[in-house]
Amino acid sequence: MNATSLLAANESINLAGEWRLCDAGERHDVPMALPGDAISALHAAGAIPDPYYGRNEYDLRWIAEEDWIARRTFVLPADAPLDGWHLDVDYLDTVAAISINGKTVIEAANSFRRFRVDVSHALQPGENRIEILFRSNVKAGRACQEAQPFYVPYHAGNSPIPNGNMLRKAQCHFGWDWNIAIAPFGLYGRIVLERVDNIHVAQVLVHQAHEDGAVRLTLEIEVDARHGETVPYVITFDGQVISGHADVSAGTNWLTETFTIDEPKLWWPAGSGEQHLYPLKIHLGGLTETRQIGLRHIELVTEPDEAGNRFFFRVNGREIFCRGANWIPQDALPSRITPEATAGLLQSAVDANMNMIRVWGGGFYEPDWFYDLCDRLGLMVWQDFMFACNLYPSTPEFLAEVDEEVRYQATRLSHHASIALWCGDNELIGALGWFEESRENRDRYLVSYDRLNRTIETALKETLPDANWWPSSPSPGPMSFGDAWHDDSSGDMHFWSVWHEGKSFHEYRSVNPRFCSEFGFQSFPSMSVIRTFAEAGDMNIASPVMEAHQKNAGGNARIAETMFRYFRFPEGFENFVYLSQIQQGLAIRTAVEYWRSLKPHCMGALYWQLNDTWPVASWSSLDYGGGWKALHYMARRFFAPVAVSAIPDKNGLDIAFHAANDTSQPVDIDLEIIALDMAGNATPLQRASRTVPTDRAIPIAGVALNDIPEGAILLYRWSASDGSTGSDHFSPVPYKALPLKDARIKTSVTTTAQGLSISLEASALALFVTLECEAQGRFSDNALTLHPGEAATIIFTASPQEAAKAAVTLLVRDLYSSSRTPGHPEGRDT
Repeated sequence: MNATSLLAANESINLAGEWRLCDAGERHDVPMALPGDAISALHAAGAIPDPYYGRNEYDLRWIAEEDWIARRTFVLPADAPLDGWHLDVDYLDTVAAISINGKTVIEAANSFRRFRVDVSHALQPGENRIEILFRSNVKAGRACQEAQPFYVPYHAGNSPIPNGNMLRKAQCHFGWDWNIAIAPFGLYGRIVLERVDNIHVAQVLVHQAHEDGAVRLTLEIEVDARHGETVPYVITFDGQVISGHADVSAGTNWLTETFTIDEPKLWWPAGSGEQHLYPLKIHLGGLTETRQIGLRHIELVTEPDEAGNRFFFRVNGREIFCRGANWIPQDALPSRITPEATAGLLQSAVDANMNMIRVWGGGFYEPDWFYDLCDRLGLMVWQDFMFACNLYPSTPEFLAEVDEEVRYQATRLSHHASIALWCGDNELIGALGWFEESRENRDRYLVSYDRLNRTIETALKETLPDANWWPSSPSPGPMSFGDAWHDDSSGDMHFWSVWHEGKSFHEYRSVNPRFCSEFGFQSFPSMSVIRTFAEAGDMNIASPVMEAHQKNAGGNARIAETMFRYFRFPEGFENFVYLSQIQQGLAIRTAVEYWRSLKPHCMGALYWQLNDTWPVASWSSLDYGGGWKALHYMARRFFAPVAVSAIPDKNGLDIAFHAANDTSQPVDIDLEIIALDMAGNATPLQRASRTVPTDRAIPIAGVALNDIPEGAILLYRWSASDGSTGSDHFSPVPYKALPLKDARIKTSVTTTAQGLSISLEASALALFVTLECEAQGRFSDNALTLHPGEAATIIFTASPQEAAKAAVTLLVRDLYSSSRTPGHPEGRDT
């Protein structure tokens, strides 16, 4: 490509833009956009097919076996000084060497670190050539494994590409039971050449101390200097101006300032208050740093009680029930990750009444803008360090990399109000029992794990002494290496007996977790997503293409087996997809409603998982691309701050109605319970009115199963003094036992300024009525109950073009029509 000169007034050259990518054998030579990944570059150039389509994945794994080189040129003006130039790089993935004019300036082996080095010695006036050698991560992982003093196992089921645990790289790039396995590589952050005359702000640490209604804010500013100098500085925050002069010497310097905010406007999680953010500005010499600061006090409380030990978050003095989901990378290919798409997913989380997400430890530490979004949206972040489901090395070299990584990431994210917890890893304690090597020599691998975990904790605590730390997820607590998959007395729990052990949904009510940070049930992606990777001939759950887009061993069989347990088997592939989403929603609803009813014994439910990295059968509630599955619509109801749920008693003879109140004020609730047969005939059973205290859940009514007429379900409706309302149903028998009728749903569609207004009317009881269409947009509600005499109006919000597309592709499904007799069309066209 042509050399370019980008020298600006601040003497920096942004090297983002178009590079050339070629493999070491020079068989391929294509443009590559940086930031970006190599696989996306090859696809954009037409050198390879779309990795997500069909079974293309398996023919593309050769890419990760090769070494690749990205190169470009840039011009340094003839009159530019040749001293003080630094190359600033982050998100370099992963084992890579950067050279300028043939001189190696960076050797990197950790995509979670930032690299900033003086490269003045390698520069020349005029044209300069820069190259990045991406060494094969597969070969590098193999070499690292061979160099270990003893074998370090990895989870082969999650990682069809081996030895990813050897590298400080997103672990899910090597596969996982929901991800494509193609081991992408590239550079996803900044690559800037910057000349520093003398000083550079390396990092800014922000500490908060809350006491007596005031906040003491402490800033620690690391200033790197080439030589000694007295530097003026000005810090502004909330109308306060702090100024002075800092005497810096050559090397690393620290400038510390502390000031007090007497009447702070506090930052609150979504649904609990305002997300107030203050601008912080730091002027140091000719440099400027800005941050958005939310003032809040978040405590992780693990005090003992009669059941074991509590586990909850106290925010600004108030106990908060955490409602949310687990977050994985927005896309499997980093080039396809955008702030706009990520913002849509996070907004959907808030729109479904979530207040926390867990950034899972097999992905990566997200970019700064991700946490800015969480700050603005009020989403608390449970932040894992990036270790998941494998065992890891504990050699001095590996631990030194981890130490640098933790200090960098903790500092970078220290100012974000949304960060609620730092967690050492995901499921590494459990992994000690997954491999033959660690079972036969548990002491060796336990000591190795402890060295890693202590390295992480020490680096975090030395960087952020007041950070909330949790050693692992799941975990009963520090220095406890017990079974947190089945022990519900203390700490956080991962409960997977329903999915991985194939147990019934009511098994969720067999445990009383203090905080469940993982649990889930799979479904298929929506038909509009399936059509993006499959042909008509692939529309069968056992087809090679559909099985290639199911990464959990036995997953499709488990979905089908569960349907036999609860439903009449669906007619046709599309109804199978629909019903898989309905049963997924029922599974998670069963868990969340019961665990919320235990409040304050249980203080959090984060289901697995919020989003997908590519189009795949998975546990997500949002489709790849951001569309809402049935689970997400249901989550908005069962995560409502004030909600009523129907829960069978342990004796199986009664249905107890529990009300949960996550608001800061008591609420008065009026509840109506009726029995409804399949024709829509209603039998009033009970009315109840109760005051529900703030931040509590209490039983407010009960119905004996014997009082429910045969062939009927319970319908319950409630209204609360805070203005919220809701309704739902409970079936005392499996849905397959109900004598469902054809509800002959009538649909009327009207175009509006917002999109479409859709009126629905049924002649008999219709369960899980779900609207679908081939258009980008969102329904105001879905997976709803219709009964005769009460029309429902659904709004589809979309652009005029998408609304027009939705109007001609709109389809209505319900439980009866999903299993109608052969010969009838699937669903109902409107």
